[in-house]
Amino acid sequence: MARGVYSICFMCTVRCPIKVTVDRDEVKWIEGNPYVPGIEGALCAKGSAGLALLQDNERLQYPMIRTGPRGSGQWRRAGWDEALDYVADRLREVMGKHGSRSIVFGERTNLNTHISKTFMKAIGSPNHFTHDALCKGSVNTAFRSLTGYNDTQVGVDYANTRHIVMYGRNIFEALEIKAVNSLLDAMDRGAKLTYIDPRVSITATKADRYWMVRPGTDLALNYALIHTILKERLYDEEYAARWVLGLDALQAFVQPYSPEWAQEETGIAASEIVALARETAEAKPAVVFHYGYRGAHHTNEIAFRRSIIILNVLMGSIEAKGGLFFKKGIPATGRADLQKYVDQEFPKITEPRFDGSGTALFPIADTYHGNPQMLAHAILNEDPYPIKALIANRFEPLQSIPDSSATRKALDKLDLLVSIDIHFNEFAWYSDVVLPESIYLERSDSLQAASGLKPQIVMRRQAVLPRHDTRPGWLILKQLADRLGVGHYFPYKTIEDIWSYQLKNTGLKIEDFAAKGFVSLSDQPIFWNRKDGIKLKTPSGKFELVSSLLEDAGFPSFPPYKSVPAPEAGFFRLLVGRCAAHTHVSTQNNLYLNELVPENELWIHTSAAASLGIEDGGYVEVSSSCGTSKIRAKVTEFIHPEAVFMLHGFGKTVPVLTRAFMKGTSDAILQENISDRVGGSPALDETLVTVKAVD
Repeated sequence: MARGVYSICFMCTVRCPIKVTVDRDEVKWIEGNPYVPGIEGALCAKGSAGLALLQDNERLQYPMIRTGPRGSGQWRRAGWDEALDYVADRLREVMGKHGSRSIVFGERTNLNTHISKTFMKAIGSPNHFTHDALCKGSVNTAFRSLTGYNDTQVGVDYANTRHIVMYGRNIFEALEIKAVNSLLDAMDRGAKLTYIDPRVSITATKADRYWMVRPGTDLALNYALIHTILKERLYDEEYAARWVLGLDALQAFVQPYSPEWAQEETGIAASEIVALARETAEAKPAVVFHYGYRGAHHTNEIAFRRSIIILNVLMGSIEAKGGLFFKKGIPATGRADLQKYVDQEFPKITEPRFDGSGTALFPIADTYHGNPQMLAHAILNEDPYPIKALIANRFEPLQSIPDSSATRKALDKLDLLVSIDIHFNEFAWYSDVVLPESIYLERSDSLQAASGLKPQIVMRRQAVLPRHDTRPGWLILKQLADRLGVGHYFPYKTIEDIWSYQLKNTGLKIEDFAAKGFVSLSDQPIFWNRKDGIKLKTPSGKFELVSSLLEDAGFPSFPPYKSVPAPEAGFFRLLVGRCAAHTHVSTQNNLYLNELVPENELWIHTSAAASLGIEDGGYVEVSSSCGTSKIRAKVTEFIHPEAVFMLHGFGKTVPVLTRAFMKGTSDAILQENISDRVGGSPALDETLVTVKAVD
């Protein structure tokens, strides 16, 4: 008899609540959780493709130990005890020779990150990092510098906005179901969308206003917007008087950055810039200048992301209906927060991190996530000390970190590579040991505290038995910890033990999640009082336009704008991005999603293509200072002539991924590994490339 299992999707990082219909241990249907407002049964293409993932005979199916050279594809099947013993023995050997600091653990943030962090603290290593900094480290730092909160603690009230401005936030291809539905509803009621991007994306086609900005000049545009808003006193003066620190300094700084100046830099007419400033002011405070999700484009990323947040501050839109809000967690409802194993007492770790996060290299980057783009540098140069082992959990360094050639050379220096994953990705194929994780439909995980205007706690509950000899990540790490003599930090045997531990002080029980898969903790949205109740975490208790975080570290709050020259003849700025059908580097081999988008193409402007003899659909060779690759060309007028564009995540070289094998190319082959050293993100759109037609 069919039954419904309420759970959480993990086909992308949004983690939408879902309902899985199961009959005789077979998944018959996956849909959005019908009890969740804004979702009500809806699911994106990636979520629906969970069925294909479950049935995929090309995903990892059992533990394996490498028998030939790295990357040769020579493996033998191992039992779990043998594989875990092998990893534990090798880790002990590495720690005995080089210390615990020589072990690095990298992952895509997930519901069990508190457990993986516990594992690293238990063995005494400071070197846990997440993928987040590669996407949005500078967005995180920008928010902390202005508000004391990081970007994950801020949300957008899409449903009630009157005007939203997006800088390359291609939301209609991100397919965050609840957010997209809310924004579409707002637009149906008259809300305006302004979209700014060097490329015409799907979101651009839905916008009321679209600007094809010159690549890399968004900061100039924002300085001119701020100039206009302050000059014409379009900002919320009462809000600014109560909550803003450094307004006079900002006004003096932006005085030279007029719309006329910005027109020459950005290619956007001065009159249009003034018009946008006035239109958004008319909508305030129900206006959003969207701070972005992937904030990893340029070396001045911190200044650009701060300028976006400052625009929201000037509009008085933070903690306003239709603007931005600080997400309210479980404690805001009067309950104790979920317990986390990482909050236990551990032996003190005094070693610095391998990646420079929190040191002179990245002094104000968020050490919770680290700076994974420094992995190859740290290994190859043994800076600040030798790294000898890498464990990667659902993280793929060879396609996620710029300059994959350097990353591969670095991996060659390591004594141990361990992959905990569901796919045979580039890193798993190059590893020494593969520990296969059960997919999200086959496992339960730690509870998710869904902070927001209406806080909730959501449960991922196992829908079916594992199809292969796989295990959940939280169990794999516990069993490794047991072998390393630190199992006492993991006092659980089952997922119910974890849930009970997490819920211990909340007053809730596991049974409370049975009916809907989540527990709502507030019936009404929780906004703080804008007159005296906004709880900022800065030292001053205000929005710090002049930032103590930046200034104390020796960085200016308002860095002067540096002009972005057009690329020299024959060169283009390489831009990368996402599409609706795929998640980062993880879904290109999915049976359903591969059919929708089987490979990436290089978008190039019609005029540039004509001058180079490039035909639409023909192959081109793209070269940078880091590498060369071959890809099909998409000749179009819908991209700025100074730029070329490709989707991220293609160019698989693992032969067992038969659907995605050698289709398209990986942007990581071409990208130079340079960073915004203040904010912490890599500068993924700074690389210049040449393009030529080939057979």
